[in-house]
Amino acid sequence: MNPLNSVGHREPRVDALLRVTGKAEYTGDVKLPGMLYARLLRSPHPHARIKSIDISKAQALPGVRAILTKDNCDTVWSSGDSLGQRKLFNNPLRFTGEAVAAIAAVNRHVAEEAMSLIQVDYEVLPFVLDVDKAMEEGAPEIHPGGNLSPNNQRRREPQTYTRGNAAKGFTEADRVFESSFTSSHHNNAQLELRTSLAYWEGSKLTVYASTQGIVNCQRDIAKDLKLQEADVRVICHYMGGGFGNKNQSHDFDLFAALLAKEAKAPVKVEFTRKEDFVAVHGRWSSKQQYKIGVKNDGTLTAIQMVAKTGSGAYRKSSCDLSGTEIYQVPNLETSTTPIYTNTAVAANYRAPAYPQGVFGIESAIDDVAYALKIDPLEFRLKNMTRKFRDQTPYTSFGLEDCLRKGADSFGWKQRWKPVAGSGAGPLKRGAGMAMGMFGSALGRSSAVAKVDAKGNYSIHVGVTDCGTAAKTTMGLIAAEELGVPLNKVNVVWGDTDTCPYSVGESGSRTTVQTGDAVIQAVKDLKKKISEQGMPKGTDEVMVMVTTNPAQIQGASRQSFVAHFAEVEVNVETGNVKVTKFTAAHDSGRVVNPLTAESQVQGGSIQGIGMALHEELRYDQRSGQPLNAGYYGARIMTHMDAPQVDVLWVETEDPYGPFGAKTLGEPTIIPTVAAVANAIYNAIGVRMHDLPMTRERVLAALQGVKA
Repeated sequence: MNPLNSVGHREPRVDALLRVTGKAEYTGDVKLPGMLYARLLRSPHPHARIKSIDISKAQALPGVRAILTKDNCDTVWSSGDSLGQRKLFNNPLRFTGEAVAAIAAVNRHVAEEAMSLIQVDYEVLPFVLDVDKAMEEGAPEIHPGGNLSPNNQRRREPQTYTRGNAAKGFTEADRVFESSFTSSHHNNAQLELRTSLAYWEGSKLTVYASTQGIVNCQRDIAKDLKLQEADVRVICHYMGGGFGNKNQSHDFDLFAALLAKEAKAPVKVEFTRKEDFVAVHGRWSSKQQYKIGVKNDGTLTAIQMVAKTGSGAYRKSSCDLSGTEIYQVPNLETSTTPIYTNTAVAANYRAPAYPQGVFGIESAIDDVAYALKIDPLEFRLKNMTRKFRDQTPYTSFGLEDCLRKGADSFGWKQRWKPVAGSGAGPLKRGAGMAMGMFGSALGRSSAVAKVDAKGNYSIHVGVTDCGTAAKTTMGLIAAEELGVPLNKVNVVWGDTDTCPYSVGESGSRTTVQTGDAVIQAVKDLKKKISEQGMPKGTDEVMVMVTTNPAQIQGASRQSFVAHFAEVEVNVETGNVKVTKFTAAHDSGRVVNPLTAESQVQGGSIQGIGMALHEELRYDQRSGQPLNAGYYGARIMTHMDAPQVDVLWVETEDPYGPFGAKTLGEPTIIPTVAAVANAIYNAIGVRMHDLPMTRERVLAALQGVKA
């Protein structure tokens, strides 16, 4: 690609020094005079009706300033359920860990003691944890109307997609293969704890939030508390990882605001790590069935997928599955049924519908390739998508280069074994690969551009930076359009009182959408300067723009990715170690290769953790979560993480800021499947269930189910 002056160069984050020296103030670091601390009393039952709550002893405890329950708080948490009504305090309670009471006190210890003094009379109800059992006749009804969650049209039926005629495609096939796969609920597990601090000045509410989207958080809080958006200020200057569904208000934001109003003092709500695992959300579980028709030469004739997904106790996100769209096939049918269970709520987690869906389809496709004695790489090159849904051209297309160049860099021909499970000794090595894609649509955003008399430029954007280096990206895009070094651009972020609308950092949209707004703001600023000259004295020249480009007609804009993994499996212990990993990405032009590489490495490592370790387990008899927390869920550490080699396939794309496409979410999409396929190549036994723990590997080798 033609080189640019700022974009495309490796630049440290603009806030790196403040972060690594501990001077960056995260939400949990903020302290205000007279601040109170809040704790939540949570349901000990997976399904129960509250008959009565007695808070008198807790109220009498010295230091307690406010207590909220269903009896004095009827606030709806609108972003807590996308299709139904969910309140801050619900009755009945639908999962272990659902909020029963919120307490604000002078310190954490008093708040925790007050929790123990609240007396709740529960009517314990029957519960169901499994999606299949939830659909059986006579299963406990979690919401009125049944456990099949309604779709966007409010109809209780599966989410479907059809192209061609699958039944006809199977009759045209020389061979038909069937298989099934499952994935588990697991948590986002970001390092920063969930916290929120709120205070009131008259009718004006200020919330220090840990959010991926300050404007969306502001909008949601205002809606739920029946305030004008102008009367709600949301601040998030620094935050830890996001990884999905922080791009809105959370119940802890509303708890902080309501307790602060009741106590007439600032209130900080802090969740424990266990609360983060059971009371927020995680990636939805799935049960997937595939039927694949293929000609003897490896040409796909039909794919059918039927799946059930676990939304948990409420429907917070789509609970859909993706992955089949990566293949060119004339006949395709998919059906996904989201189902309520008495478990932790499921919602967005980095490429929400993809890693588990791609694990299923890419594992099934791998089996087809082996059965036909075709190299899995060659099978994918033959059957990969050429048009979106076989109909719409792509604005740019780097998938083939991701496959070919990624394979060459990884050493696919040397590492992959045509006969899976071959080799002597207890340590078996194998190689696997998988591919994926993720949308990179255009959309609305805003930016403010300023310049002072000394030629110092400021860019105001509503980003928060959830680990993506979004502030630096916006600075680089502005610097490129201005034709000045990055150090001449001051990026202002993280405060709804000083920053305009941004889409929020989810869906990997910030670079494309807010980046486009930054370019237009800078162009308008340059035009204004050319017309009226540079400012003098203490004056500034300022412009604000909102861009909302029309959706691309007749073309689909996608990022593409191919991952390659080599594993070493100990067939005596079941231990799996990833020994080599190569990630090839087409994300258009890479704005900052330094932090982009970190994104790919981080997403790949998350995917490896999802593949091998992470899940939230429940006691089937009591409905209690068994392993909530970093250690129990076996979150990967630096000791576990392999080196991830990153390969860029930069395609010229006519849209987006300098041709940049989506990056953050595709990094995890094919990882799980690549590891699963490598395990199969190593041991010759297909793993059908996530995570692929030591116990499950050993059970598979013995021909039994773990």
